[in-house]
Amino acid sequence: MSDQDDGDMGKGGAFSAEHLAAESMAADMDPWVVFDARKTPRAEFEEWLQTYQPSRVSRFGDPECRTEPVGWIAIYGPNYCPESGDVVGLQEAWERLQISGRHVTFDTIRELALNHCVLTGKWLMHLDTGFKVDHAWSGIARSVLEGHFGVAKVSPCYPNSDRKHVICIYTDDFTDEEKVMDADAAIRGTGVKCLLSYKPDVYTYLGIYRDNRWHLCPTIYESKFDLECIPRRSRIINKVSNTEVT
Repeated sequence: MSDQDDGDMGKGGAFSAEHLAAESMAADMDPWVVFDARKTPRAEFEEWLQTYQPSRVSRFGDPECRTEPVGWIAIYGPNYCPESGDVVGLQEAWERLQISGRHVTFDTIRELALNHCVLTGKWLMHLDTGFKVDHAWSGIARSVLEGHFGVAKVSPCYPNSDRKHVICIYTDDFTDEEKVMDADAAIRGTGVKCLLSYKPDVYTYLGIYRDNRWHLCPTIYESKFDLECIPRRSRIINKVSNTEVT
């Protein structure tokens, strides 16, 4: 479920796909701060949310305060059930595919994902540290607590950096376009109006980030909130077919 992902990394932050993949792995391996609604009393949620505001949690910890590095801040919903599929089999098939020299396209990746049941994906948003990310995360976390999403996470802050936070909101099946669109609507229902992009987890597991060697766009949908439309709604582009979905 990693992703220090493919958005704006800050000024001069053009990192390679390999760098992003390595950074994602490092974040996954460091401790996470998690509120698990399946077993933690709801009465503890507000205190947890205030204590672990993403703008106040350092990615690298603080030796003077004896705090550890934090990879992610996450919330698991009351009905959350992890679904990762056969990731090892997926990665082995990916290695064989590259050795074969077969041309890699979105349909190739989709076929691998279906064959190994690696179908989860996530809507991503990238926000400045401070009020913007804390406010957006508060709305998303409350929506997860109410069962509208199964799981969401946010990256902690990078002190002395203009690097943005990323919030990831997960869906069960990136091939189910209707459910992916429903998730976008639910995110917008929390008050989020910034640009969203959608990335299948199979891309993450295979190390496909921006500027990758296969020239694949690592996100398959882009959602822009239309403030001039009545009623206000998202305009979503399928980036694979370059067609408007909504």
